[in-house]
Amino acid sequence: MLKKFGLEDSKPMKTPMSTETKLMKDEEGESVDNTKYRGMIGTTHLGLWYPKGFGIETIVYADSDHAGDYVDRKSTSGICMFMGSCLTSWFSKKQTALAISTTEAEYVSAGKACQQALWMKQALVDYGISLDDIPIMCDNKGAIDLSKNPVQHSRTKHIEIHHHFLRDNVQKGNISIEKVSSEDNIADILTKPLTREPFNYLRLGLGMMEQID
Repeated sequence: MLKKFGLEDSKPMKTPMSTETKLMKDEEGESVDNTKYRGMIGTTHLGLWYPKGFGIETIVYADSDHAGDYVDRKSTSGICMFMGSCLTSWFSKKQTALAISTTEAEYVSAGKACQQALWMKQALVDYGISLDDIPIMCDNKGAIDLSKNPVQHSRTKHIEIHHHFLRDNVQKGNISIEKVSSEDNIADILTKPLTREPFNYLRLGLGMMEQID
């Protein structure tokens, strides 16, 4: 793989990206080949571990990196869904709207997590499995309070109406929002570059293990 992409003389790194790197738009540069870039991403010694014999208890982690894009200042959402100890769904996407506060960015991410939770609930119905409220783990108290409080405050009235379906599903009992520390929020690994120690800790939380030949 190194030979294929001309990286034979590159130095090894312990994490995918340095925390010091600030990605900016190069107006005069050539467009990136997305297919080639995706083909460069990967590892030969790590894999997701799916052990047998675990239950179907479902939990979703949601996080965001507020204004993490240095070009348009939009935030990035990270979502991880687990059944038992098995990672079943995940994504990292830039938010379409500009969040003006950390609370709003986290609230939008929790809304995306709610979509994933509802999808899983419905998918399991086809197998005769009914889940109670699915917990969504969030590390932002403001977003948690907003999801539980039906009163619109002046600092939140600008948030687009379609994001409030999160609050609606909390009230219906389809999901619950629970507090998790920032250090233990597994979705944090999908929102921004991390230093080696937290990166390895959260990577282990994803269920990524060393492959044994």
